[in-house]
Amino acid sequence: MLRLLDARTGSYAELGAPPGGLLRLCAHPPDGPAGAGIAGLRVLLVADLLARTAELGGLQVLTVLAFSSQSSSQREAVERAADALGIHPPAARADFCDAQASLGGPVDVHVIGGGVDEAQIGLVVRVGAVHLAQAGDQAQAGDQAQAVVAGLPAGHVGDMLAVRLALMSFPYHRPADLTEGVLARAGEALVHWRQRVAEWAESPSRPIPARIAETVEAAFGNLDTVSALSMLRGLAPDASVPAGAKFEAFVYADRILGLDLARDIGRPAG
Repeated sequence: MLRLLDARTGSYAELGAPPGGLLRLCAHPPDGPAGAGIAGLRVLLVADLLARTAELGGLQVLTVLAFSSQSSSQREAVERAADALGIHPPAARADFCDAQASLGGPVDVHVIGGGVDEAQIGLVVRVGAVHLAQAGDQAQAGDQAQAVVAGLPAGHVGDMLAVRLALMSFPYHRPADLTEGVLARAGEALVHWRQRVAEWAESPSRPIPARIAETVEAAFGNLDTVSALSMLRGLAPDASVPAGAKFEAFVYADRILGLDLARDIGRPAG
């Protein structure tokens, strides 16, 4: 069961299994250039997290990406950037008015980066703005296209999943301040966790402790990536939990977080 903050009412609403077990999502990046930048990417990321959570709960999910005033080149660029952030591609792409037709039925959840359209049917999830603080170094020509789209400094084009982690470090409905420090810490955490997961993979598998499983389930049930990440930070150094159980917990959580935490398994230690 998912509990999402409904932008229309300002309170949480439960999202049960729709008829037939099919959940239809529509992601609406903000109007204009903002929708083709980091703000639009955050909308797509929240839709991706929602889809992953629903699928892990046994639902089939169809997602349509509904742009409004972006040019075709802007749309293509933001989708390339979304791919670099590990965001699953949508089942369909449509203009704002054609979203329902593209999904073959009424939209269950709208994930929006702008104002609420009261004519929309379904639960409305509003995504907070992104404030990108950078030192002034812009991506050079020839750098990855996604860095240009997102407006990120050239130093952060190496592993865009660090940007994904940084964005998930803020509640999805509140503003995200992507400072140089936030991005740097996300990159360091990603490297550290991948190393630890590779180490734990060499130990015998153990079941995830009940308290940890309950924490993970509750966090993702509210799309609360902040609590999920906090749990992982506390779990990594916890000597009371076997290495095999830590491995299972991190890999399970990563099915939603999408950080490729098992990437270094089997690789020589660097």
